[in-house]
Amino acid sequence: MEITDHVKGILATLSDKPGCYIMKDEDGKIIYIGKAISLKNRVRQYFHLSADQQFRTRQMVAKVRDIETIIVGSELEALILEMNLIKEHKPFYNIRLKDDKRYPYIKISWQEDFPRLIITRTMVDDGARYFGPYTSVWAVHQTLDVLRHIFPYLTCARDITGKDERACLYYDIKLCSAPCIGAISKADYRQMIDDLCKFLEGRTDPILKRLQVDMAEASEQLQFERAGSLRDQINAIQRVIEHQKIISNDTKDQDVIAMARSDKDACVQIFFIRSGKMIGREYFIMDGTEDKPNQEILEEFIKQFYSQAAYVPNKVLLPEQIEEARIIKEWLNTKRGGLKVDITVPQRGEGKALVKMAAENALETLNALENRWKADKTKQLQALTDLQQALNLAEPPNRIECYDISNTQGVNSVGSMVVFEQGIPKKNLYRKFNIKTVKGPDDFASMEEVLNRRFSRYWALKEADAEPGSKPDLSFGLLPDLLIMDGGKGQLSRAVKVLQEQRLNDVFSVVGLAKQDEELFLPGKMESIRLDDHSQGFYLIQRIRDEAHRFAITAHRNQRGKTGLASRLDQIEGIGPVRRKALLKQFGSIEGILAAKPEELTKIKGITITKAEFIQSQLE
Repeated sequence: MEITDHVKGILATLSDKPGCYIMKDEDGKIIYIGKAISLKNRVRQYFHLSADQQFRTRQMVAKVRDIETIIVGSELEALILEMNLIKEHKPFYNIRLKDDKRYPYIKISWQEDFPRLIITRTMVDDGARYFGPYTSVWAVHQTLDVLRHIFPYLTCARDITGKDERACLYYDIKLCSAPCIGAISKADYRQMIDDLCKFLEGRTDPILKRLQVDMAEASEQLQFERAGSLRDQINAIQRVIEHQKIISNDTKDQDVIAMARSDKDACVQIFFIRSGKMIGREYFIMDGTEDKPNQEILEEFIKQFYSQAAYVPNKVLLPEQIEEARIIKEWLNTKRGGLKVDITVPQRGEGKALVKMAAENALETLNALENRWKADKTKQLQALTDLQQALNLAEPPNRIECYDISNTQGVNSVGSMVVFEQGIPKKNLYRKFNIKTVKGPDDFASMEEVLNRRFSRYWALKEADAEPGSKPDLSFGLLPDLLIMDGGKGQLSRAVKVLQEQRLNDVFSVVGLAKQDEELFLPGKMESIRLDDHSQGFYLIQRIRDEAHRFAITAHRNQRGKTGLASRLDQIEGIGPVRRKALLKQFGSIEGILAAKPEELTKIKGITITKAEFIQSQLE
């Protein structure tokens, strides 16, 4: 891995204080933001890559051309700053809530004499009460429709004086309490809206008790119309809470968080339990999770969700421990105004069952989203049409092949070929290529080998006499309508060269896909093509790219496992079985050896300071 002199200079002068670091590419674009207790120790770790380091991280570090740091006073300040910076810049290599700007809230303008309810996508400190975020605007509208029948709140923009001559139609159909004509006092209206807030919080018992007392008093005073109205309101609330199953004996408020993962997606499910009743649930899809451990995804979800959540409960239940639990708890305590928040991983009983149920729901959601795409022929057709128009193809690309390369500093290089037909992945047609002719980290040469082997196989199958009854090879025996080279212009030029050599340069279309921004490059064209971020074609390109990455990484990991980390030490001159064993015993891993000072390696018998520096240089 090459490090520019500019980056080396930054690494040499990093502070040992807490803060945030901002990594930028050659265009000055922010690609990753992180935090650290010690900026010096944390940032330097990225540039001591080992075979154990995630593929996505290695890919990111290779792009780093500048690093900016911001020093703060404490780890908590670093956490808060990191969250704000990620939310503002949305770096490509950070794990992020998908479409987090689009999540709706229910806003209740409590600062007004007669509060109104609206749907908003921003939460500000304006004296209003907020509930959410929710993932579906449609679900929010359904909730408001139910609320309006129970608590007939204002929806108009009138200036409420109580002296209007007549109310609107909504009063006649019992969907507004009409404070505009004085049908309800300011105090009673605000009490009704406070009840509505408690209802959204799941605190229905106090509301029912008070309404039952009010109904009895109205009946005793012969106010039968008011008593009947209160009775209807009580019945409506009871019908709703019948569906709020009591699932916990714990009367504390708690959120239950669990996660499910597919080949490329991570879905986090959260149950909202208030006073033992589940009052709602939401799911969130996370971006940038490729090859990331579960704990890191959970940490990022908790930070990003609660940074914009309108309420933080007493307790948060998780499926597994997270590394940043202590500092996250400290931050959540401040969000609750100093009240304690407990983050736990239940090992048995009711809590463990709740986490399991949330995980099962997350998995069902992932499966449903995938099946919905597969079943929606309209979206698939639109995606292929988007690509046809953007790339000026004669027909929609029925068969799309995408290629990617994965390696660790040139070791165990593997090429992947994924196939999509009519917008759907055909996993039985995927193929991997263990690189045979290329030495060292040369992705371009590796891609040439992969493409030559793939299309040589096509010609061999085409020219061979098919045996009677033999099945055709659908992986190599058919040509794509569109060939996607993951890696942008560089890999595209290699693909064009191979296709010319294979006499296929005019048979089908080929494009290069930039790894960061889903930019498409055509042969001979300087300007890139970028589909609309919300188009079906854009989503399809993302799925194809992610699937190629996932398949390449999986194949590479399997190959790397066969080779073994210890064998990398065997390949270093002067390191035999005895020293290899001593090094791994002392430092635990390749990463541990790289992170150690050369002087620490000299504690191993037979390793001088020169030898220690040589070992580390060979492992980088």
